[in-house]
Amino acid sequence: MNATVTPLPHQSRAERMRQPLSTEVIAATADKHGVCVRPFTMEVTDPDSGASRYVAVPCGSTVESVCGPCARKAKALRQTQCREGWHLDEEPDFTPEEPTKKQTDLFEQRADLAGLYRQAQDEDAYDRADTVREEFRAVDDELRATGVRGRLPSLDPPAHQPKRRSTKRRQDAPDLPRRSVDTRTLGREYAGRFRPSMFVTLTLDTYGRVRADGTPVDPGSYDYRRAARDAVHFSALVDRWWQNLRRVVGWDVQYFATVEPQRRTAPHLHAAVRGSISHDVIRQVTAATYHQVWWPAHDRPVYSGEDVPVWEARTRQFVDPHTRRPLTPWDEAVDQVDEPAHVVSFGAQVHSKGILGGTEEAGRHIGYLTKYLTKATGEVIEATTTRQRGHHERLHAELSRTPCSPRCAVWLLYGIQPLGSNSKTVPGRCRGRAHRRSTLGLPGRRVLVSRKWSGKSLADHRADRKAFVRDMLASVGIEKPQQNTSQLVWRTLAPGDRNAPPRAHLLMHAIAERITWRAEYDRALLAAQPPPGGASETSATRQAA
Repeated sequence: MNATVTPLPHQSRAERMRQPLSTEVIAATADKHGVCVRPFTMEVTDPDSGASRYVAVPCGSTVESVCGPCARKAKALRQTQCREGWHLDEEPDFTPEEPTKKQTDLFEQRADLAGLYRQAQDEDAYDRADTVREEFRAVDDELRATGVRGRLPSLDPPAHQPKRRSTKRRQDAPDLPRRSVDTRTLGREYAGRFRPSMFVTLTLDTYGRVRADGTPVDPGSYDYRRAARDAVHFSALVDRWWQNLRRVVGWDVQYFATVEPQRRTAPHLHAAVRGSISHDVIRQVTAATYHQVWWPAHDRPVYSGEDVPVWEARTRQFVDPHTRRPLTPWDEAVDQVDEPAHVVSFGAQVHSKGILGGTEEAGRHIGYLTKYLTKATGEVIEATTTRQRGHHERLHAELSRTPCSPRCAVWLLYGIQPLGSNSKTVPGRCRGRAHRRSTLGLPGRRVLVSRKWSGKSLADHRADRKAFVRDMLASVGIEKPQQNTSQLVWRTLAPGDRNAPPRAHLLMHAIAERITWRAEYDRALLAAQPPPGGASETSATRQAA
């Protein structure tokens, strides 16, 4: 008997193209189960056994449009960090930890590289010095990754003593009372049990009348230059505000703050402040806070277009393209400054509100603080109309000719040689975030957290979450051994490596692991549930997992 073959239904090419690809289905499944959708592959080798395996390492992106699972995890971690440090009853523990062996080895390697760099400079081996500098920066990055904080000694000590500037307050700024700052970080307690905290919002000044969509009413009179410079120096202004606030109230105020762009593209600050402070004091400090930028004047570029300074290999500096005279070094240009090139201050709009810990209002404000952390700056202030696109283009054009730091390559257009310039520096082209079209001058750090906020770093909060889940699983007999990953050898695979397994295979393996972990955790939750009518102690544990 002959078997009957049932023909497949006919599909046109357009219908086949509308069907999802296998990679799209796997990515959607990974996103559903909280698995990174764009991991990078690493080869892990155990030096004792010699066994090797391939691991899909999460990308760690904080932008949801790039990787939703990683961005949502980062946001949840920031919310935990904000919650744990906002309303504290006791001072957090700030006992410094002993440096790890890896940190000690990196500091020794750093000292050795500094010696090699000085030797290369003495021998005029500039190419070798540049190579050592790159290795030095890589070691600094590794130190930062291990949790080392604070300012690290520079590879190039200052060539001369910088010019001292007067610390006398400007005559156009109101005076502030100054007290000695106590080491305590907790605010005042009321009625023996209430210890409220604050939620503060600070904005920059106006640059001209704007419409409801954030675009200027008159683009010709809108002060784009001041808007660009204020955005570049916004972080320095915020640091000065916290310094002034602590000096006025007399104790070490701690904060968790996020920087977001307004509809007009100007940055503004939302901050959770531990402890209660008078609203009048906050407004007084805001009105009296300013930041002076002691930089050379940069109002009119000296060079433009193709007429830009050129690099001279013999003297290792930029020179004028016509006269071949070297440009003014940064230190000399700063010493010649008699007046600040720019003064940035806050606007008149200041919002402050008292918040009690453990209330629904506190949770709502934590959500408001972290609302846009998973969005890129361009997604928050997306231009949907012609007017908005024109406004963003004009601001970006001004930011393109506004220096962002003493190392910015834009200084070459003003006839000044920036710090750290070399043969790879392109005049007028700086990779800083301030010059990107997608950021529009927004500072690099979207989250600002004071050092004594919760007594823990992000790595500590992440470890607490893992320990919580591990303890929950251990309560039902599921033991998850802790692996000592520091002894393993990790190697990043280059793109196109033939030994690398397909990413789809790694994603499917990670999805299977996540499903297994979720089933084990749900089992632990069911075992920990109280009897009917009893109080539950695990209401927030599922999100903590």
